[in-house]
Amino acid sequence: MLVDEVKIKVVAGKGGDGTVAFNKNAMALGPTGGSGGRGGDIYLEGVSDIGALRKFRFQKEFRAENGRDGRSQFRDGADGKDLIIYVPVGSVVYNMETSQTLEITNIKQQMLVAKGGRGGKGNFLFRSSKRTSPKIYEHGREGDSFELHLELKLIADVGFIGLPNVGKSSLLNELTGAKSKVANYAFTTLEPSLGVYGDLILADIPGLIEGASEGKGLGAKFLRHIERTRVLFHFVCTESSSPLKDYDTIREELGRKNKKLLEKKEYIILSKKDMVPEDNLRELVKKLKKKNCRVLPVSAIDDESLVEIRKVLNKLEEEKTSRQED
Repeated sequence: MLVDEVKIKVVAGKGGDGTVAFNKNAMALGPTGGSGGRGGDIYLEGVSDIGALRKFRFQKEFRAENGRDGRSQFRDGADGKDLIIYVPVGSVVYNMETSQTLEITNIKQQMLVAKGGRGGKGNFLFRSSKRTSPKIYEHGREGDSFELHLELKLIADVGFIGLPNVGKSSLLNELTGAKSKVANYAFTTLEPSLGVYGDLILADIPGLIEGASEGKGLGAKFLRHIERTRVLFHFVCTESSSPLKDYDTIREELGRKNKKLLEKKEYIILSKKDMVPEDNLRELVKKLKKKNCRVLPVSAIDDESLVEIRKVLNKLEEEKTSRQED
């Protein structure tokens, strides 16, 4: 099962202590105590694996390496190793101590979340013309320690939304070769599924039912994944006893979650077109166009209807490429 929300503790490394030491060689007396090494930092790094938060179910605390203490003969302690924690692209990081919010939006993007402590000075650095044999040193500083709340919000170009069992997974599989589970019962999809169409990322968002924004069904957990999609493919099934009501139900849930979701570019995907007579299909398309002029009747077994939806995806891909070039 997808883990998309966790709390962890990060503790950066403590700086090493400085030391007190003196040169024992004749004619070369004086302080030689080295300084402590810096404590290791902690970074988050973005990866493509949307299941990367799963490991945090069992490991809740992460510590970077401490710096080593200074030694005699001017030898400073080694710095502690930095720690890199891998999180899915699309992760929002809330620092519960500072109230700072960070976002991981690209693969291999690194973000510093806890800085290691500075190493303490050895007695060599306390020497002066008046203090030729100092016996003082510094302790290393503690590293940052924070509680972090990690929340995954998928970053996809197109989000597939709609009531359960309306053909989202079947179409995703057909267009992208994804291997989403398909079955004829409610709540087929229990976690988001991703597919790649050219340069586009398509995401099947699961579990939306009436009352999802209030915690009913699976939708309350996954509604947030829609927030970062650029375009919505809103699936309405021809086999439904009330397709228009189904459409309105999902729109109401989106509005309750975030009014801005209603402003996203949307296509109505009228799925399973092969299951109704042609006259009924035309009438349903006519009614849906009063709500949204972009209506695409589709069937996963009808190659001609797939050609039309591919034209839309190709255009979206061109727009994405054009924006990136700009």
